[in-house]
Amino acid sequence: MSAQAKQGVSLKAVLLSVVILLGNLVVHGAIFMFFRDSTLNPLVTAVLAVIWGVLGVYLLYFTLNLAAEQYPERVRRRILPYIFIGPGAILLGWLLVLPALRTLYLSFFNASSEKFVGLANYAAIFSDRLMGIALRNNLLWVFVGTLACVSLGLLIAILADRSSFEKLAKSIIFMPMAISFVAAGVIWKFVYYYQPGDEQIGMLNAIVTFFGGEPQAWTSMIQPWNNFFLILILIWMQTGFAMVIFSAAIKGVPEDILEAARVDGAGEVKIFFGIMIPYISTTILTVTTTIIVFTLKIFDVVMVMTGGQYDTEVVATQFYRQFFMYRNFGYGSTLAIVLLIAVLPVIIINLRQFRKQGGF
Repeated sequence: MSAQAKQGVSLKAVLLSVVILLGNLVVHGAIFMFFRDSTLNPLVTAVLAVIWGVLGVYLLYFTLNLAAEQYPERVRRRILPYIFIGPGAILLGWLLVLPALRTLYLSFFNASSEKFVGLANYAAIFSDRLMGIALRNNLLWVFVGTLACVSLGLLIAILADRSSFEKLAKSIIFMPMAISFVAAGVIWKFVYYYQPGDEQIGMLNAIVTFFGGEPQAWTSMIQPWNNFFLILILIWMQTGFAMVIFSAAIKGVPEDILEAARVDGAGEVKIFFGIMIPYISTTILTVTTTIIVFTLKIFDVVMVMTGGQYDTEVVATQFYRQFFMYRNFGYGSTLAIVLLIAVLPVIIINLRQFRKQGGF
């Protein structure tokens, strides 16, 4: 093929790529505008949006792949990865990065977002009594909740691995993971329920009164222990997650190493701390950091159980209260940025672990 023919093919490919990109932008933009301004029945709108989501993604990748096939093999191999990850990266940037930058921008303004106040909102966080309580409670969730979930998950994984009822035990422990934090909060609200008088419908108070004790308002009057009763809900839900991950990691420990240690006279406790723990240390770190992120962002359980009252406030509930209830956009945005800053180091640690393990 002559140089002119090759140049013509390249020009055709470039023109087709531009047409496809502009076509996708126009078509999907018009559909988005239609849904935004639509007065249709909400149910009909939801069904049409789902159909658009499925077919739209298919047509997007089909047309982009069609454009890539017009290029020579060497060029096609280079651009195909960007075609497949590009739409997802753009969508994440639109839904996550841009809102985060806008939130950072708003954090430097006053409640109505009209007057620039610099770092005044950040300074106010460390002088606000309620924020002091919220930060203290978040630390309790991080240390107590994470330590309990990781420890119990590891212990149950070890014991269940040696039990004849392994599948049944793991299914029961993992079952709370099937429900949301909101549903868990509703369930445990009935467990902790308290009402004045002798008749108690809350399971915990019913047990206490059965053995002759006095019923207690577990999540309101018993401070600061009420925070630990809320943390117990997290432990109930996330221990199953830790157990499943640890169980898979433990099964990956080479059996010949364990047998050699037993032949040398090492006990099970020494094997556990000397061989198993070092071997699955990266898994322990990954599970720990993942649960730390959960605890830093905790919101649902606290909001359902107490609404942040009785000194159970956390940073996320304070953010919700300031931003959506009090309409203090500057201070609320600052709380969101503080929460983001707290979560970022943990996410970075997780990403480094994935990179070491060859995840990406």
